[in-house]
Amino acid sequence: MKKAPGEEPNEALTVTPPKKWAAGVPAVAHALEYSLEETSVRRTGETLLTMNQVGGIDCPGCAWADPSPGNRHRNEYCENGAKHINDEATSRRIGADFFREHTVSELGRRSDTWLNQQGRLTEPMVKRPGSDSYEPISWHDAFDLLASELTSLDSPDEAVFYTSGRASNEAAFVLQLFARALGTNNLPDCSNMCHESSGFALHETLGTGKGTVSLDDLHHADLIFVVGQNPGTNHPRQLSALEEAKRNGARIVAVNPLPEAGLLRFKNPQKPSGVIGKGTQIADRFLHIRNGGDLALFQGINRLLLEAEDARPGEVLARDFIESDTKGFEEFAEHARTVGWNDILAATGLAREEIEQVRDEVLASRRVIVCWAMGITQHKHAVPTIREIVNFLLLRGNVGRAGTGACPVRGHSNVQGDRTMGIWEQMPDDFLDSLQEEFGFDPPRAHGLDSVNSIRAMREGRIKFFLALAGNFVRAAPDSEVTEEAMRTCRLTAHISTKLNRSHTVCGETALILPTLGRTEVDIQADGEQFVTVENSMSEVHTSQGRLQPASPLLLSEISILCRLARRTLDGRAADIPWERFEADYGAIRDHISRIVPGLHDFNRRVTRPGGIQLPNAVNEGVYHNDVGKALFTANDFAMLQAPEGHLLLQTLRSHDQWNTVPYTSNDRYRGIHGSRRVVLVNPEDVTALGLSAGQHVDLVSVWGDDPDRRAGDFRVVPYPTTRGCAAAYYPETNVLVPLDSVSDKSNQPTSKAIVVRLEPVASPTATASAR
Repeated sequence: MKKAPGEEPNEALTVTPPKKWAAGVPAVAHALEYSLEETSVRRTGETLLTMNQVGGIDCPGCAWADPSPGNRHRNEYCENGAKHINDEATSRRIGADFFREHTVSELGRRSDTWLNQQGRLTEPMVKRPGSDSYEPISWHDAFDLLASELTSLDSPDEAVFYTSGRASNEAAFVLQLFARALGTNNLPDCSNMCHESSGFALHETLGTGKGTVSLDDLHHADLIFVVGQNPGTNHPRQLSALEEAKRNGARIVAVNPLPEAGLLRFKNPQKPSGVIGKGTQIADRFLHIRNGGDLALFQGINRLLLEAEDARPGEVLARDFIESDTKGFEEFAEHARTVGWNDILAATGLAREEIEQVRDEVLASRRVIVCWAMGITQHKHAVPTIREIVNFLLLRGNVGRAGTGACPVRGHSNVQGDRTMGIWEQMPDDFLDSLQEEFGFDPPRAHGLDSVNSIRAMREGRIKFFLALAGNFVRAAPDSEVTEEAMRTCRLTAHISTKLNRSHTVCGETALILPTLGRTEVDIQADGEQFVTVENSMSEVHTSQGRLQPASPLLLSEISILCRLARRTLDGRAADIPWERFEADYGAIRDHISRIVPGLHDFNRRVTRPGGIQLPNAVNEGVYHNDVGKALFTANDFAMLQAPEGHLLLQTLRSHDQWNTVPYTSNDRYRGIHGSRRVVLVNPEDVTALGLSAGQHVDLVSVWGDDPDRRAGDFRVVPYPTTRGCAAAYYPETNVLVPLDSVSDKSNQPTSKAIVVRLEPVASPTATASAR
């Protein structure tokens, strides 16, 4: 049971054995319990019964694809999706009285859970220079304040416009259009911190920044790899797809440092076998890999496949496909044979026999898919790792055919759609050319700032204005103390938000909270009721339309806020952009998008069809829009994470009762953690070797190059079946340990899964607030 809104969560740790299966009746019970604590029975029913249905509310949680309209269950949602949608639909409200009672300083000492539990923001608020409190402000004055600040900048590049994946396609398109009409490409987004490495690697090798598979492909694959991913918590509806694949004869190889419940067994609560039976075994083979050992693993598999081809020429590799559709095979093959087995086994922590057994699984399969998430992307060598995964797929022609392909699994509802709409600091010239032709202005061409570079620029005093469209930037970003200090250097910070979070307490000289409609709410504009669209991980674009009455009559939609700000700021510049029309009718935005984004022609008519629009994927047509015009094999240098004696490799992760940066409670029942989030999971043998004991209080201290040590104080040691030499702890509490400058090569993505730490015993627990 979670605490009431006025109380902080308890910090009384209880540890039970980790669960060996996910979902089942407990998932239904927990979803309903949380939902009914947040809102009424009627509102809970209204949200859940329309969630992920045709014409209903798209889940604001993860970006997993929906089944085709004729194959959707009446309850087409997971436990965490149900909790998240009713967290937004909460009956609690935050108004001016709340901010009179709580200063910014006080709110900054509150936990993420407490801030979230206070309820929906209901009116625009401002913190003025020198003040420690928010006070009400009219929308008119708020827009004047924002516009005045933007027009006073020495350069548009002194402004940063951040986007979370919660934003709709229409809002994302309007934001990037406004930023570029203003004159900047400073458009960081949450993808910079989660799947940027996937985009870079896939663009280079396949000519697309997106995955190449559909749900139907997953259902009909022979072999599916689930690598660096925890679907039971982060993408629970993926378990239904894996269950369907198993029923059709697929085998699944799970690769992870932790034996997560969702990788072991799934009890589908919508089926009798998931209620009273044993459910479905998910992983047929589990590789208990070291943090960051995935590059070495796929290099080992690829070497074994090449050697199998040597032994049986013409029987192992897809020679015709390699000849017709790829480039770089000979260079790749020569390099692959040089990676030594001692290195591979040291980096992975696996036995050679385990890797050879995986090779045998591959040789017995005609259709193979590799799924991955942030356990792959948040490493220094993430881009080479994903390129090596592509090498693996290319060797046997496992791209461009039914039941095959690359499947990066996005963790936020519309992060992929944001990128399609132009939210990227490095959009290609053909997109910018289309904007110029459509709207009659010349967009800036110089690349802008991503998330990490935005923080660096703030720290150096080069950014004066920061606007966030949704999200919780300071808690999503690395190096928490550095990020917060950098944010406070801005002259103005503003957040378009539905609920209170830590970012509202880390203010520039002036700060604004701009409350907006949630995805669950009815959106009525001058031309009538509106809907928005989103894109899932499998490039399907469909509608989302709220059903609940807005939390306050003072709320504006994201699109209204952005269009009014653009009109007030630009004052006639880029005169061909019809901001007022965009606000009145979102269909007008989609009309323009249809002439700019390939695959979205006739957008307004096609998207309202059941199932929406499947965007084209050139790879599946044998077309590769990269520099070489073919699928590219790459030679990737071996890399291995190493920690000095007495140190561990820490990965940050989220608990089951958490959505992105927001913990709903202090529990993580699948891992057996109850009552506290300040825990570090350590292999029992490492606990003994380090001279520690279960339940002991320790500080986590990260070590990186010549930088000063970073510290997260007062964690409890929990023996857990992690890989030897590795550890895990929850973010955002441990983001303070991730150095800002420790990033993936090429993609500049924070390395949150590869932190070298030592565990320092503390004599007595410190105050909880000291490490928030």
